[in-house]
Formats: sequence, C-alpha cells, structure tokens
Amino acid sequence: MLFFYLFIWVGNFSYLLLKTILHKYCNLIRAKTGLEALALFKENEVDLILMDIKMPEMTGIESLKEIRKLSKDIPVIMQSAYVFDSDMEAAKEAGASGFITKPINLKVLKNTISQYCPSIVW
Repeated sequence: MLFFYLFIWVGNFSYLLLKTILHKYCNLIRAKTGLEALALFKENEVDLILMDIKMPEMTGIESLKEIRKLSKDIPVIMQSAYVFDSDMEAAKEAGASGFITKPINLKVLKNTISQYCPSIVW
C-alpha cells in the first residue's frame, strides 16, 4: 500500500477531494503545518510526499529542504495555486521531484503519482 504524507493548507475541501480520489489506492497522512509535516515525515515511512508550497509555521520549500537532509530518495511533489516561475525554480532547487498546480487536475495528479509509484493501477 502506498503511504502519502499530505499537506493541504487551503482548507478541508482540497484534502477531502484528494482523500476521495486516493483512498482506494493509498493511506493518507495529513499535516496542517510545515513543522507538523516535518515531524510526521520523521515518524512515518512514506512512499511519496505531496506538499503545498504555502504552509504556516514553515513553508513547503523550507520543509522540503529539511526533508532532503533526511532523505534524498523520497519523491516530493510540490503543489500550489499560485504558480510563479520563481516558486517552481525554488522548489526544484530545494529538491522537488515534481510540481502540480491547483485546482488539481485529476489526470495530471494520477500521471504525476504514477511516475513515482508505477505499481498503482488506477
């Protein structure tokens, strides 16, 4: 089973949407802040991280940099509703494996996840 470490800050709707889409394929672990995200990563073995760039307490970029100190191999897909080239470049420099935009496009989400977890059969 795939384990997601997932952060959605924009509200419950995005999390509930992703949970509805993904619950048949994986278990979700939800963090509400950047610091909680980092703590949950340290406490749980996960196969993939889907993380927002904009998070309270510690940004997604800052969390990603700390995660990369602990693991260079875990795929990290960053997401944001506010897409600027500078954000994508900062995510890439911090070690992001991929980047998706909100609102989340189901096909793009599934294709992106499948790149890093090819065993998932949609």
